[in-house]
Amino acid sequence: MKIVCLDLEGVLVPEIWIAFSKASNIPELKRTTRDEPDYDKLMRWRLGILKEHGLGLKEIQETIATIDPLPGAKEFLDELRSLTQVIIISDTFSQFATPLMEKLGWPTIFCNSLEVAEDGEITGFKMRCEQSKLTTVKALQSIGFETIAAGDSYNDLAMINAGRSGFLFRTTEQIKADYPNLPCFEEYDEFLKAIKEVL
Repeated sequence: MKIVCLDLEGVLVPEIWIAFSKASNIPELKRTTRDEPDYDKLMRWRLGILKEHGLGLKEIQETIATIDPLPGAKEFLDELRSLTQVIIISDTFSQFATPLMEKLGWPTIFCNSLEVAEDGEITGFKMRCEQSKLTTVKALQSIGFETIAAGDSYNDLAMINAGRSGFLFRTTEQIKADYPNLPCFEEYDEFLKAIKEVL
């Protein structure tokens, strides 16, 4: 059996932190896993900026409420889910992802959780497991699934490379140059066609 594992931000929905950076007028928060491969370092840095500006979960969720899936993402996902099992594997947090999952038709998502104080301050974060994307793909393989994975950032590369087939979608020029062996797509129709060929 084959299962498709997709990243969320940059593949199906816009980058949440970039949207919040614009809404809060804090340009430093534009930094994502496309820029910083070390997710733990990136998140601790983000939480420091939020604390410095007195911003918490409520403000971020207000921005998320205004975010829609990327044009064509829901249709792509609906068709893909009609062909095979799909899991979204994301380093985002359940407190961020839930409203976006509703807009995408409630696909399965494996993500992490935030630690939030009573006043709404984000005090920390809890990752599901170490190297969550790679660990999840290996666990699926251990129970008999062949994985096909796709993403756009440094933190997706391990799960992409570990599977039977892997793709990049709307990634950076730097990642394309560093991983010329990985097919890269910019449009959902081409992307879906490539996945169908390996299903």
